[in-house]
Amino acid sequence: MNEEITIDTVLRTNIGDSRPNRGKVRDIYDLDDKLLIVATDRISAFDVIMTNGIPYKGIVLTQISRFWFDFLTGDVEHHLISDDVASFPKPFCDHPDQLVGRSMLVKKVEVLPIECVVRGYLAGSGWKEYQQDGTVCGRKLPAGLKQCEKLPELIFTPATKAEVGEHDENISFERCVDVIGEETAGYVRDKSTAIFEKASKYAESKGIILADTKFEWGRVDGKIILIDEVLTPDSSRFWPADKYQAGRDQESFDKQFVRNYLESINFDKSGPGVELPEDIRTRTSDKYIEGYERLTGRKFEP
Repeated sequence: MNEEITIDTVLRTNIGDSRPNRGKVRDIYDLDDKLLIVATDRISAFDVIMTNGIPYKGIVLTQISRFWFDFLTGDVEHHLISDDVASFPKPFCDHPDQLVGRSMLVKKVEVLPIECVVRGYLAGSGWKEYQQDGTVCGRKLPAGLKQCEKLPELIFTPATKAEVGEHDENISFERCVDVIGEETAGYVRDKSTAIFEKASKYAESKGIILADTKFEWGRVDGKIILIDEVLTPDSSRFWPADKYQAGRDQESFDKQFVRNYLESINFDKSGPGVELPEDIRTRTSDKYIEGYERLTGRKFEP
């Protein structure tokens, strides 16, 4: 067996003669009119990929996306075709050890070059900008807001899509219009906001605050459809509602343990990643799994 594949961790996939396009987390195989997206257990922090991974992370991310695709049926068209490995074309159907639970066969689309970010709370890069200028992505907000405070209304803050190792750049809606056109920009803004509102209400019913998220969209057969991961801990900030308090950082269902560890060792946020200690890997995995179980109401069974 590939040394990068263990019972609980898949760092890289290698199937047949195909060589995937490897992102920070995903291995993507081009199958002409379709793509096979595999969520590995790689983890990045500060846009740097660490040398070891988080157990079961790719499965958790894939299953959360699958949950939301089902949840949003009827609200928006999406790219998922199947996550049943046995139905995948050869040679992929012959590699369940690398693919089961963590892969999706999807429609191949023209990807819109914009990250569609929706914010319900003042956190992350938005909080940093607000502290300096009283704005988020150039949009003026009321004075006196606290860190992680709920915003007066949802705001749509698009960003450019960066290459691996680079940082996304927040842009104005006007700049978004320049990049993808007024009609398309208006559509993805309105759809992204509507999805956020519906998902946020559902998450609240599970004791979870959806603080912000990013969506990606693509065009196929003249339609704009939802693509990539959806409302996962890697693309969103999920906070436990019973521990929420404005004015400070929040606990979250994501890789915060990894970020905190890297800060503690004064990681320079560039260059090669480091090997994460076992306790950091385990605690981060447990947090991802807890988020999955609380959101879906299902027991995680890898």
